Amino acid sequence: MHPTASIVFYCTLPGKPLAFKTLSLPMLRYFLPLGSLFAVVVATPLRGADEPDPKKHWAFKAPVRSAVPKATPWVRNPIDAFVLQRLESEKLTASPEADKITLCRRLYLDLIGLPPTPKEVDEFVNDKAADAYEKLVEKLLASPHHGERWARWWLDAARFADSDGYEKDMSRQVWAYREWVIKSLNADMPYSQFVTEQLAGDQLPNATQDQSVATGFLRMSMLNEEGGVDPEQFRMDAMFDRMDAVGKAFLGLSVACCQCHDHKFDPISQEEYYRLFAYLNNDHESERVVYTPAEQMAINGIRERVREIEMKLMEANPTWQKRIAEWEAKLSPPPQWKTAPVENAGDNSQRYIPQKDGSILAQGYAPTKFSTLMRGPSPVKQITAFRIELLNDPNLPCNGPGRSAIGTSALTEFMVEVESAKEPGKRVKVKFVSATADFDQPERELEKRYDDKSGKKRITGPIRFAIDGKDDTAWGIDAGPGRRNVPRNAVFVPESPLELPDGATLQFNLKQLHGGWNSDDLMNHNLGRFRLSVTDAVGKVEADSFPAHVRAALAIPAEKRSKGQTESVFNAWRLSVSEFKDTNDKIEAQLKAWPEGSTSLVAQMRGEPRETRILKRGDFLKPKEKVDAGVPAFLHQLPKDADGSRLTLAKWIVDTRSPTTARALVNRVWQSYFGNGLMTTPEEFGTQGEKPSHPELLDWLAVEFMEPSAPLRLAATPWSIKHLHRLIVTSATYRQSSRVTPELLAKDPYNRLLARGARFRADGEVVRDIALSTSGLLNPKIGGPSVFTPAPQFLFQRPVSYGPFDWTEATGDERYRRALYTFRRRSTPYPALTVFDVPIGEASCVKRTRSNTPLQALTGLNETLFVESARALGKRAILEGGTTDADRLTFAFRACVSRKPTADELAVLTGLLEKHRKRFAAGEGNAAEVATGEKEPKAKLPAELKMNDWAAFTLVARVLLNLDETVTKE
Repeated sequence: MHPTASIVFYCTLPGKPLAFKTLSLPMLRYFLPLGSLFAVVVATPLRGADEPDPKKHWAFKAPVRSAVPKATPWVRNPIDAFVLQRLESEKLTASPEADKITLCRRLYLDLIGLPPTPKEVDEFVNDKAADAYEKLVEKLLASPHHGERWARWWLDAARFADSDGYEKDMSRQVWAYREWVIKSLNADMPYSQFVTEQLAGDQLPNATQDQSVATGFLRMSMLNEEGGVDPEQFRMDAMFDRMDAVGKAFLGLSVACCQCHDHKFDPISQEEYYRLFAYLNNDHESERVVYTPAEQMAINGIRERVREIEMKLMEANPTWQKRIAEWEAKLSPPPQWKTAPVENAGDNSQRYIPQKDGSILAQGYAPTKFSTLMRGPSPVKQITAFRIELLNDPNLPCNGPGRSAIGTSALTEFMVEVESAKEPGKRVKVKFVSATADFDQPERELEKRYDDKSGKKRITGPIRFAIDGKDDTAWGIDAGPGRRNVPRNAVFVPESPLELPDGATLQFNLKQLHGGWNSDDLMNHNLGRFRLSVTDAVGKVEADSFPAHVRAALAIPAEKRSKGQTESVFNAWRLSVSEFKDTNDKIEAQLKAWPEGSTSLVAQMRGEPRETRILKRGDFLKPKEKVDAGVPAFLHQLPKDADGSRLTLAKWIVDTRSPTTARALVNRVWQSYFGNGLMTTPEEFGTQGEKPSHPELLDWLAVEFMEPSAPLRLAATPWSIKHLHRLIVTSATYRQSSRVTPELLAKDPYNRLLARGARFRADGEVVRDIALSTSGLLNPKIGGPSVFTPAPQFLFQRPVSYGPFDWTEATGDERYRRALYTFRRRSTPYPALTVFDVPIGEASCVKRTRSNTPLQALTGLNETLFVESARALGKRAILEGGTTDADRLTFAFRACVSRKPTADELAVLTGLLEKHRKRFAAGEGNAAEVATGEKEPKAKLPAELKMNDWAAFTLVARVLLNLDETVTKE
């Protein structure tokens, strides 16, 4: 606590009534013994506002490059000059440089999040070149593991998680965003571009898949799909979360305070909050299919081969254009359909949102077995056929048209009842005699993801299944990867035309019984967006086999069609020609090889902008005045011609005139290295933030980050994060020893003055990765989906988890991926990481708490992967460490902490090893179970590996992996 801080107490003193006291620390020591404390309001240290006018607060002015103080022999770069100036003003001196072994380990943990091997330590120690340290820095900055280590730092701010949160807490596939972050940081993408792509990558010219995926930053908010929820309420909650994340991650400002009212301390009004809000309020809640680089290459190959086949077909049929014209002349126009204006007449747990085109969009809770009941007046007096259209929508998984995890649906039964106007309340069921669809899925057994545990064989297939009266069959629309997420339509013909001279009410019963047993785990197979219509056309009425884009192309004269439209018509024609069967089969074979891909949540701009209004007290049911997109008046302003797009917002944030953007990023990077930022309130650069310990250094770094100076820039470009890393780790400030004297500890307990190197427990992921790396188990694979590493199964069953969750424990090498890739389920946080203060992703986090608790020790000693790491390290010590106990213990010790053990330490370890050997020799424990986890192991051991030795070394390794020095960055 700051020595000048005060604490506010409610106190009861002997014989006195309730009193309200403000106590300084000396007063606190006096009062504590006298009374009882029953409530505490935590006070804050001195804040950073010297200027009474908040608009003139130092952090609201663009940073200016500070003059660098005069250099001395200790100074390696300008960082040191600023630090030394402050130390001298406090009558302190810098600590000596740490030894090379300590520096090597420090660099590895800071730059790639993994410890060095003994060999790597020796190579650095033995490198006598003057630039040996700088070479190691460059090597680690170039490592592909650098992006992994720093991705986790960014993902905290992005509130990354692999599940939705709330009650259902369903899984989401968003690892493509994590991959983008890793790749971007490895490539040293300029921070200005890094920010822009996350806020508006999809709005850049010719946006790539990666740039669209980057907007996942905005979509990492929690999502509630409980029964009966109002989707708009939780969309607004997600919007508030996005504003909070933008404020913390990019601006370093507590803008979220203005959701309900004007900011109490900073000059941001509620109206200005909603002006910023308007930039983010014009998007779909979209999820798109994405492909890895290898899958993209495969897709390009498929397209090339299909094009070659089509070109050969054209060459073999030089009159194809004439034949198409003849074919077109014979085509019959589709019948005229009239949309049935229906409303939900059934259960309201799944919400049905009417669309302007007469369709219905299903949102919110997604039950797995139910019937959708829609009711409305018939738009015609005679009905000869009914139609259902399944339509795409950006707010559905994979763009729909269904609500399943892959955007598909299954219609078990299509039923209609007619209620005559003359006989209200009396409904007559329509009997259908035929059904056609633009796609008849081949008959196949339902996929395992929709298992309902009934043991019944359930099938999806052609459209006739939707009128066969059987609950175990359904019309399926899955045409396979690359072709499943397209509109579909089906037509149902009654036994005889329905005559409705006086009008009638139609009730549609859309049975959807092909979901799984658990509505909390993406097992629905529901319709997503659909439109119901009827026709009174005479003659044969069938489903239109042509997609809308083909119909649109056919409506244009051949000579005026674009290249794409001509290709669309050609493909429709070739599929209709029986003599082309072999060619069509070849193309079909190519298309069946289309990769499955994955999904990612992204921002996708709406065609029609939403209206943004100020919300009274932040309540979405109480809209007030309408506002347009804009920025706070006290910050730098926009160009006069600026529009309301997210791209405008992104450019405004990374403008070099922005007072907080560069400062916030520099401060957070500094915080990662030294435990505290130059400002200890990284989320709050406003008037309630703490004063920076080195204000001139903060501003110099901010400007240097945006505009590298000539003598220091090397290969750095503006906004280079690696340039920032390089500056910090090559400074004398960073290279100081972390040893602390009692006097220095008393004067500067939190090392704000930087008179010594940083020393603190590594982040939770790094602690776990240290164990895996030193044991030799670590799988160094980079990227890919999240992994279900070992966890107690009861966590994912009731009552611990609201809904059962299938946590299928990874095996083989996947089990030992870096902690970065561990599946993050918000409602049941991964215990072995949470106990080490890893955030769970419910909100943007720009500063982790860091604790040291007995639970951490218990985890390191007993959690599955830590125990497996101890076994593997014990085995390595015997097989790779040498022939003597001293050599083997030294090997294991160095693997954990990099340095060699002292004589006393080696003596303690030798005694511990001998103690356990004797125990196992005396039969006091099962050596096989300790060493292998099996009471009677089946695998045969190498000749040089004795079970008692392995078990003893395992227990010693267990101690080594849990040394304070092992889990600490010195």
